[in-house]
Amino acid sequence: MKIQILPSLLAADFGRLADEARRAEDAGGDALHLDIMDGVFVPNISMGPAVVEMARRAVKIPLSVHLMLIRPDRYLKNFIEAGADSLMIHIESECNVCEALREIRELGGRPGITINPETSEELILPVLSEVDEVLCMTVRPGYGGQAFMPEVLPKIRSVRNHAGGLNLRDLDILVDGGIDPATAPRCAAQGANVFVAGTSLYGARDMGGEIALMREKAAAAFSA
Repeated sequence: MKIQILPSLLAADFGRLADEARRAEDAGGDALHLDIMDGVFVPNISMGPAVVEMARRAVKIPLSVHLMLIRPDRYLKNFIEAGADSLMIHIESECNVCEALREIRELGGRPGITINPETSEELILPVLSEVDEVLCMTVRPGYGGQAFMPEVLPKIRSVRNHAGGLNLRDLDILVDGGIDPATAPRCAAQGANVFVAGTSLYGARDMGGEIALMREKAAAAFSA
């Protein structure tokens, strides 16, 4: 499977977001990741559709949008129209998750399901065939800069195994939270192939070099 590295705009300089989005593209990021927080589902407020629109104007790479919203179903069209290519919603959100995932696809986006560290992967099995990607959070969502939670590693392997059992061998499995050149290969060894990284990339002196190193180490460790 293709190893992909997604710089997370949450860790960028918010005073120059368009430039920071372009920096991710120029450094070789496969897509730009945007975290949308409502202050209810998670204890923080971040961005909205206007930031997605800005990023769509600034870069040509895909926009991976993670909706940390209590009712993501109310905003799907807004974010797709703003330029999101992928939309990920949480299994823990308070909506009809299956219907929301189908709506994302009908709107022309790639649907994805996200699970928090404390959530059992068993909960996403009924919707696994509805999605193109699964995001396993490796920190508790809401804030950047948290330490990687290694207890999530078995969950990643379990999701990959379930996907294989359903003949979903092209399913992208993302990880987000504390991802760097040391933790990315640990996740890749469990079956993750897409790596969202904020602090380690935007804080690097050479983002391009850091992306290349992370991609190389993850590719070497990847195991389906």
